[in-house]
Amino acid sequence: MANTIFEVKDYKQRQQAIDSLLNIQETFDILKREILIGNKNATFYMIDGFLKGETMEKVMEFLLNIAPEDTPATFDAFVKQGMPYGDIITITKEKDFLQYLLSGLSLLVVDGYQEILAVDLRDYPARNVQEPDKDKVLRGPRDGFVESIMPNIALIRRRIRDVDLLFDINSIGSSSRTDVAVVYMKNRVNQKALKKIQDRIAGIRVDSLTMNQESLAEVLMPRNWWNPYPKFKYTERADTAAACILEGSIVLLVDNSPAAMVVPTSLFDIIEDPNDYYFPPVTGTYLRFSRMLTGVLALFITPVYVLLLQNPQWVPEWLDFILIRDEMNVPPIMQLLILELAIDGLRMAAVNTPNMLNTPLSVVAGIVFGDYTVKSGWFNSEIMLYMAFVAIATYTQNNMELGYAIKFQRIIMLILTGIFGIYGFLAGCLLTILAFFTNRTMAGRGYLYPLIPFDGHQLFKRFFRISLTRNEEISSRSARG
Repeated sequence: MANTIFEVKDYKQRQQAIDSLLNIQETFDILKREILIGNKNATFYMIDGFLKGETMEKVMEFLLNIAPEDTPATFDAFVKQGMPYGDIITITKEKDFLQYLLSGLSLLVVDGYQEILAVDLRDYPARNVQEPDKDKVLRGPRDGFVESIMPNIALIRRRIRDVDLLFDINSIGSSSRTDVAVVYMKNRVNQKALKKIQDRIAGIRVDSLTMNQESLAEVLMPRNWWNPYPKFKYTERADTAAACILEGSIVLLVDNSPAAMVVPTSLFDIIEDPNDYYFPPVTGTYLRFSRMLTGVLALFITPVYVLLLQNPQWVPEWLDFILIRDEMNVPPIMQLLILELAIDGLRMAAVNTPNMLNTPLSVVAGIVFGDYTVKSGWFNSEIMLYMAFVAIATYTQNNMELGYAIKFQRIIMLILTGIFGIYGFLAGCLLTILAFFTNRTMAGRGYLYPLIPFDGHQLFKRFFRISLTRNEEISSRSARG
């Protein structure tokens, strides 16, 4: 883009060019304020909704009190003597002018100065920092990321006070110009993975990141859409993001999104939960094993149950009670598939129901699905029991995408088992294994690391919650390696 407004020497003509560029006469939220700084005419351009009024008032008061004889003759002198605010940027290109203004900075055009000054007086509309609803912990801090990128950066900087913590800011989208920050530790990050991520971000050519991080994820990894397993780790907790950065990972912060993307990641990284680290090692290890075991059972319990119903001779006498003795009006496989859809329907209804009606909805749903459906003959009580376990087990996973990936694999395994029996069950298991092996992450060693490729220290760390001192020692050794 040509530097048109910087090629105009006359102050009035430049002002008219800027007004035309910004469509000042057609929009009401871009403000234009003309003032007199000493003996020089000047104009402020700013976005009304992003303006911090109190700070702007103090800056204006200082500028208006500059006497004509004290007016700085050059732009450098004006920056040093006439601008009391600390966060300022010198602009010499039109694309930077538009970028900073539309990002919320206040721009000052002064007669006689070729450069334009950007003053960061932003005050983005944002909710207060509070504990995320999804990433809750029984112990630990109660602060979490918000929709504004600058408070999120401050939350990470507050936890890592190291000059090697770097924030690489990028602007993505020809229309949205969404800020995306690449956060990493200079002395710990894998340089090849970092360069790969930075190159991909630099090569993005889209109009806007409409859905924030999901849009970014889809343009970063446009292929392999059929594999449901998550390729990124998401967290709304600043302490989790800081811990990942210290372990050598890269965190991507997207403006307007309260979640951070962690790359490179693996299945074992996604399974981890903050609660594992806010309890003693024994308790943390128990919580981790419980979550892993629950996830495995949620994947296999209903397909295995269907397989045993098809082959009752395989059931030992001491487990004979699991077989259905009552009359079945609907085949078990159909009951399970219907309940899979019904559970998601209830979940979506709960999300879209006003808070004041959540409790009545839960009561009605519990009565209808817990009693009437069994008495009416649609479902058997044993089927309801196992699906209730599956529904609860889904919420033990901190990552919602992982929960849905397990659900999709379970449904595929149910259908194959219901149609082909033991061969369908084995085929479903094979598809699950292939999904793990063929899932590609954006950067890093592999989706099943540290199992494949094998790393004994890291694998031990993934299964057992070790002491923090030992954890830091292993992380340091891994980063050096």
